[in-house]
Amino acid sequence: MTDAYKLQALPAEESLFKPQIINNGYAMTDLIRWLNKNRTSFQPDESFSVRAIRHISNVERTKLFSPEIEHMRTAEGRWFEAIVYEMFLDAAETTDEIGGVAVKGADAPRGRRNIQLGQNGFFYSRNGDITIRGNGQDLAEFDLLLVDRNKRIAFGEVVTSPSDLKEFEIEVEYKKRLLGYLFAQPSVPFLLISSFDISHFSVVRRMMKSRDNINIQTITCEQIKALVNTRGPVQEFTRTRTHKKAFLATDLVQKKPFEYLQYHDWERNKVFLQVSNRVNVRNAPTVGETTVLVKKILYGGLYPSAIKSLCQEHEISIRGEKLEFADLMQNFSKVILATDLPGYDPIVYLRPRRKREYLKMVQDKEGNFKYERRTPPKVGFFLWLESLAPTLGSRITHQILESFSPAKGNEEGEKPVKGAMERQN
Repeated sequence: MTDAYKLQALPAEESLFKPQIINNGYAMTDLIRWLNKNRTSFQPDESFSVRAIRHISNVERTKLFSPEIEHMRTAEGRWFEAIVYEMFLDAAETTDEIGGVAVKGADAPRGRRNIQLGQNGFFYSRNGDITIRGNGQDLAEFDLLLVDRNKRIAFGEVVTSPSDLKEFEIEVEYKKRLLGYLFAQPSVPFLLISSFDISHFSVVRRMMKSRDNINIQTITCEQIKALVNTRGPVQEFTRTRTHKKAFLATDLVQKKPFEYLQYHDWERNKVFLQVSNRVNVRNAPTVGETTVLVKKILYGGLYPSAIKSLCQEHEISIRGEKLEFADLMQNFSKVILATDLPGYDPIVYLRPRRKREYLKMVQDKEGNFKYERRTPPKVGFFLWLESLAPTLGSRITHQILESFSPAKGNEEGEKPVKGAMERQN
């Protein structure tokens, strides 16, 4: 049984980085072509399965064989993601087509920076996940991040369940746009690694029409489990190994500036101007390459007059209980108006007085707002919401909601498009 190891990335000046991204304009990249020829070699064995266990927590290890299906599937997904990472680390040593693999999980650096407003670019989360932040908000998370022999950036997503496909296509396209912008790359190769046959899903068939995308299917998680000892976590070792093609995601050099708050404010101010002039924002032409990077517009907090107008024009309810104006004023310290992009779907965030959290309220087809999920205090988006003060009166609030109401979209023959969103947002 192969010993697990603690991977040590070479310092930036000794490794392939900092990289310079080259646009080679291939219809199919050499990386995708090589993966297509060698896809059958990406199959987990006992060595990869055991080595990957070091990337998941002690709690997750105990749940790998749990009878509680939901907990087991979650731990299983994290484990399989780590297995894929280990397979690509080994593959990078055998081919020049993989120029480097970004470290993650147990290999990520310690002493990671806490989430703060104003953070933009690549960061590592507390558990070693690779993320891109915009003003402290997690915009995208990458299961696998790598560069090819020409230093073109590429990324991979790992799927172990069909339920993971909800809004999957939109999220992948957003990550392509984001990486393409940051590294001035017209196209970004994408790897979809699945533990089951995913090819018959329509969303996957559409995605695989692109010559920059590839699906690699491995054996199932059940088959992988059969490779290891089912009595519990295996013994681990912490032998350090230097990997010449490992790099830190935070060492990547962006080709373009990334001032996310500035881009956000441009989009917010554009909406203010357009709704005031009765311009159809949804049908307005897209101006500027940064427009497609903004995932959500936060317009600001509502003054009491705007909250009262909101309650008069729209029903607001939490788990079936309707909230009146007095309820909002008594139980919530802040009401914030936002829209999801690209569809401009209206959202209201409520800040309870007695809890450090926000309640996300989404609009239904009748135009009313109902509770969807909570935003916890340990995410960057919470800090952004906390920083917003009341700035919106009843007039501008009414104009925004009227412009983006479901009825408005239906009258104009539009089908609102639900944007990709972070789970905590």
